[in-house]
Amino acid sequence: METTSRAVAQAPAAEEGRHVRSARRTVDGYLRAPFPWYGLDEAFTGPRWLMQVGLAAEGAVEHGSVGHGDEPSVRSEYTAGTDQETKERFAVVVTVAANPVRRSADGTGLLEATSVSSAAWLAGVGLLSFTWPGQMDHSLRDDWLDQQTETAWVLADDLEGPDWSTLSLPVDGVPTPFHYRESEFGWVLAGSTQAGVHVGAYGRGMSAYGLGFAVVKDITAYDA
Repeated sequence: METTSRAVAQAPAAEEGRHVRSARRTVDGYLRAPFPWYGLDEAFTGPRWLMQVGLAAEGAVEHGSVGHGDEPSVRSEYTAGTDQETKERFAVVVTVAANPVRRSADGTGLLEATSVSSAAWLAGVGLLSFTWPGQMDHSLRDDWLDQQTETAWVLADDLEGPDWSTLSLPVDGVPTPFHYRESEFGWVLAGSTQAGVHVGAYGRGMSAYGLGFAVVKDITAYDA
C-alpha cells in the first residue's frame, strides 16, 4: 500500500502490544493530539466512550478511536441474528492525522504518508478485534485474526474495487463521500475531512446510513 504505513495503521485492541506503543482509555493521549478528533454528531444521544490512541515510536499521537453506543464484547460462540448480537449496537469512529511522507524522528528514514486507506484499514481491523467466529477453537484465533487482518489490508488498498460502494454522509454538516463495505461481522467506512484528518468508522447493530460526523468539541466529555 503506497500511502499507508503499517506502523501508523497499528491494529486496535486485538493487536495491542504487537506494534508501536498505545494508550487505552485515558484522555491524556487524546489531549496531546495536534489534530481534531471526530465522533458522531449531536444527532447521536447515546453513550460515548474513549478507546485508545496510537503513538509513533517517538510518542507522537497519530490516530485514535472513540466509541458510541454499547461497548462491544468479542463476538464469539454466537451467530448473526441472535438475541445477543442484536443487543449490541455500536459505532466506533477512527481519526487519522493526514500526514505527508516525512522523516522519522531520528532522521534515518522516511515514514509513509497516511491516506483514506489508513483509516479504512484501522476501521477494518478494529471491527475484527470484536469478532470471533462461532465454533472456532481458541488456539486458532490468532491464525484466523492474522489472515483476516491481511484481508482487511488488501481491501483497504483497493478502495475503488468491487468490495466497496460509495456512501454520502454529513461531516461537520457538509455531505462527504465515503468508501463503504459490509461483511457478516458488521460494516466499515472511510473518508476524508476538510479539517486535515481522515475518518474511518466501523459498527454493528447500528446502521451506517443514518450517521453523521463532527469535530469533538470536548474530548473529556467522553467517558474514560
